[in-house]
Amino acid sequence: MLDLNLIRDDIDATDKQIVELFEKRMELCKNVAEFKIENGKPVLDTTREKQKIEKVRALATNDFNEKSVEELFKQIMAMSRKLQYQILEKHNVKSDVDKIIDFKEVHKVDIQSAKVVYQGLEGAYAHDAVCQYFGEDCNMYHVESWRDAMEEVKEGRADYAVLPIENSTAGIVSQVYDLLVEYDNYIVAETFVKVEHALLGTPDAQIEDIKEVYSHPQSLMQSAKFLEEHREWQQISLSNNAVSAKKVADDNDKSKAAIASVRAGKLYGLKVLQEKVNYSDVNTTRFVIVGKNKIYSNDAKKVSICFELAHESGSLYNMLSHFIFNDLNMTNIESRPIEGRKWEYRFFVDFEGKLGDAAVKNALKGIGAEALSLMILGSY
Repeated sequence: MLDLNLIRDDIDATDKQIVELFEKRMELCKNVAEFKIENGKPVLDTTREKQKIEKVRALATNDFNEKSVEELFKQIMAMSRKLQYQILEKHNVKSDVDKIIDFKEVHKVDIQSAKVVYQGLEGAYAHDAVCQYFGEDCNMYHVESWRDAMEEVKEGRADYAVLPIENSTAGIVSQVYDLLVEYDNYIVAETFVKVEHALLGTPDAQIEDIKEVYSHPQSLMQSAKFLEEHREWQQISLSNNAVSAKKVADDNDKSKAAIASVRAGKLYGLKVLQEKVNYSDVNTTRFVIVGKNKIYSNDAKKVSICFELAHESGSLYNMLSHFIFNDLNMTNIESRPIEGRKWEYRFFVDFEGKLGDAAVKNALKGIGAEALSLMILGSY
């Protein structure tokens, strides 16, 4: 009859041997790193790793063990690379990734004399975000689209653009993610605006008069419960909440109302017919402040990156393991399809830290060496 305690004793003894052999292997990897430093060779050698996997698979005695040994050695080799990246960092060995993470640390982001652009009109939530971060009296102006705002920064007509990137209920603003990849502009800060939609009408209007409601599609969706109580109203989508408020003010028709912020109502002389029609106390939009220069403040606490991967098993896990190995806390991950490449995706990751930290540099060097491409979107 089998004795479980004896079996466990044998497992403990075997595990001890495994750890000893693992540590011996990692010591040998240090020698490999020293050799690569002396000879200018890259850490990742995909041909060598594929050959190694084939050899260790051949040592296994059945199909299950073959697959298991392959998975085990992929992890061992990944840990070996991470150790080598650390050694290269300690020796200050430069690579192509250093050019990507070459941002300048500044005492703080200059907001006093900044010229700021946002999408929409006065009274839009982006306008709220600008006032919240830069101050009510800052030098600001608005443009028609998010792309226009990015173009203003690119051409130097504005120092910063303020763009919505995520809403706590509606999710990411995918077009802004795509623009961050397309333009060489960088996130330098973020700010959060609580979304509180109000139903706005002309000064002489009552709720009973309303027949048409104008707002951005997301705002209509966020106010669905309220609008469900007024099914007779025609819902009309416009490009922006502030545009909707301005239309109601310009038309001066008491049968028309807008769903927008109270600030928009005050700006356009509208009457608040009902507050908080979006029925949410936690609805918040995150805005990013984007500039042209590769800078980060010395109190930065977050890094945003974007990378592309080979379309093969385990590639995303290998990228994320760099955060785990370097004790970095990942706070967000999103994916976007890559245009023109079927079933291939670009990944966006936010994690805690700043670009000057050794752990951050080490993780980014590993990701940069192993991903198809890497972009630093900002540290803030």
